[in-house]
Amino acid sequence: MILVTGSTGHFGKAAIDFLLKKIPSSSIAAMARDKDKATDLAAKGIDIRTGDYTDFDSMVKAFTGIEKVLLISSNDMNDRGGQHVNAINAAQKAGVKHIVYTSADINDPLNSAIAFIADGHVKAENQIKKSGMSYTILKNNLYAECIPMFLGEKLPETGVFFPSGSGKTPFAARIDIAEAATHVLTTEGHTNREYSLSSGISYSFADVANILSEISGRKIPYLDPPKEVYTEQLIKAGVPEMYVGFTAAFAEAIRRDEFNLPGTTLESLLGRKPISLKAFLQTVYGINE
Repeated sequence: MILVTGSTGHFGKAAIDFLLKKIPSSSIAAMARDKDKATDLAAKGIDIRTGDYTDFDSMVKAFTGIEKVLLISSNDMNDRGGQHVNAINAAQKAGVKHIVYTSADINDPLNSAIAFIADGHVKAENQIKKSGMSYTILKNNLYAECIPMFLGEKLPETGVFFPSGSGKTPFAARIDIAEAATHVLTTEGHTNREYSLSSGISYSFADVANILSEISGRKIPYLDPPKEVYTEQLIKAGVPEMYVGFTAAFAEAIRRDEFNLPGTTLESLLGRKPISLKAFLQTVYGINE
């Protein structure tokens, strides 16, 4: 049986939908902190198990009888690395054979502008390798979904205002990476492997502005403000301080080319080209040529 953690989140739900196309629902379990939020999954015949990354015993119980776990990294920034280690240790104790972990593809993660996030992935990867379980580590590049998260939904009207300079990123749609994860879970040949998952083309935010200009038929400028001006504008717009620092740190990491790691592994796992950035932006911003 395969268990997916974080099953009520975007990645978890997408992964489960892809698994349902490959294996019977009776072979799928889903871990959720709140069973009431997983009623739609239960209606599909999936075994819902209650578990929390901060509650070791709950996870041991949830992982019991499971052969493979898709461990989706925590979105809780409070001791993220500790939560991951807790989950890995619980899987080991429960007798899980193979763990697939959603990590991140970053140059020099511990010296990254987002080391506060990358550190949790490094701890998890190290613990997985020490655990004795077989594993597959998915080093996911930035999701294309980060673009509207960073820039807002009214981007075509306001322009691209983001302090990332000429740094480039090979953005990949989250749904493509979720599909690749389920391929790894349901096929052979992935034991003790690490896969960098990204699109084959890197884009700067100036490129994003140019693509939006092309598909909208009007000039959408790219503005690269100083970090201080950028953070000041976000604060004035009412963005919580925690999120201002979070977004500015990602902008700096992009500026430094920390994510500029294009590759073809995602395409190989999917057996097709990933969703293009142009197609993604057309969908997100409702622009039709």
